[in-house]
Amino acid sequence: MSDIAINVNHVGKRYRIGRAEQYPTIREAVMRTLRHPLSLFGGGGSDQTTELWALRDVSFQVKRGEAIGIIGANGAGKSTMLKILSRITEPSEGYADVTGRVGSLLEVGTGFHPELTGRENIFLNGAILGMRAAEIRGKFDEIVAFSEVEKFIDTPVKRYSSGMYLKLAFAVAAHLDPEILIVDEVLAVGDVAFQRKCLGKMSEVTRSGRTVILVSHYLSAIQSLCQSCVVLHKGGVLMNGPADKCVAKYLEMAAPRDQASAVKFDRPAGSPLWMTGASILWDGQTSATPAIGSTVAFDVTFEAAEPIDVPRLGIVITTADGYRLINLNNRFQQGSGYETPVRSGLIRCDLGAVPFVGKRYYISFFLGNMHGDTHVAENALSFDVMERDIWGTGRVPQSNASAIWWPAKFTFESTSL
Repeated sequence: MSDIAINVNHVGKRYRIGRAEQYPTIREAVMRTLRHPLSLFGGGGSDQTTELWALRDVSFQVKRGEAIGIIGANGAGKSTMLKILSRITEPSEGYADVTGRVGSLLEVGTGFHPELTGRENIFLNGAILGMRAAEIRGKFDEIVAFSEVEKFIDTPVKRYSSGMYLKLAFAVAAHLDPEILIVDEVLAVGDVAFQRKCLGKMSEVTRSGRTVILVSHYLSAIQSLCQSCVVLHKGGVLMNGPADKCVAKYLEMAAPRDQASAVKFDRPAGSPLWMTGASILWDGQTSATPAIGSTVAFDVTFEAAEPIDVPRLGIVITTADGYRLINLNNRFQQGSGYETPVRSGLIRCDLGAVPFVGKRYYISFFLGNMHGDTHVAENALSFDVMERDIWGTGRVPQSNASAIWWPAKFTFESTSL
């Protein structure tokens, strides 16, 4: 048996917009005729057709037992790709071979019949997956307990809230043992406790050797659950590789347009010492999209009207609400200067791994000599720290819990009473 569970080969999906299409059902043909009565005689509809390629030339493979993430901006083609893999729609070109029994959770309540109860829908979904009634009964109690909808299990699901729908739908998809599990934005709905529960179950599913395809904007989940990842951009594959590298690429691509990793300065009028530029380096690379736990350094270039040996550089990092988080200065450090005076130079301030949590920060620079500041650039640069599963547990440091996170280590020792 091949170790390839999914083989996507040059898949494309085309939609036509701008006029009604020919549909194979009588009902849809009648509705089209009612909308455009003259269509029976070849007229009445718009002749203008626009082709929209939701996917184009997409290729990747998923090994049996592998967990792979699919990420990208809204409209990149992620959900269309999953619908093709789930056999909900067919590709316009190329093909996607899927080997194994597939369980899908693409939207809240997908595959549920609204008139049936939660109990009946569990058995219906199991039957669709090809499971025998005895197999479903063996999983039934576990599914209901996980879903937290015991009181409503015999209520028609049309009366469920969206959260209840999601809980039962995820419980069914995760517990009925499909060989391939396809999940689209399962963490987009639901309370925090349920999200954590889902992460734990997804981790268990991936460790069980089942093939998992996960689409999520919750990037820490992609990093912690998936070995590899596909980045979709405008319907095509931008990158396919290790999850960490793909997430970094996506964050770089998704950086706010007002973000900049470098800035140039003009000389203030009459200033004897001024900055010509400043930049941020995250993990040794110029970037404005760091993740939690990245190392950071600042480079500041300067010029002086007269040679100087000890330029004074101050760097202040503040939060969006103006709170001063870090204040750096070389004024009191030994060896903070040049052996011989210079007219221009570069000063690097290396902070190492900084305990920023996920939010926006602003950087101000202050350059001067022993008499005071001669050039001030307030809020010259800004950056957004992206969430990251720094502990490898499926959880990220919460920005509303503290101003910073710290990579502390805990040890446990037993003591005799």
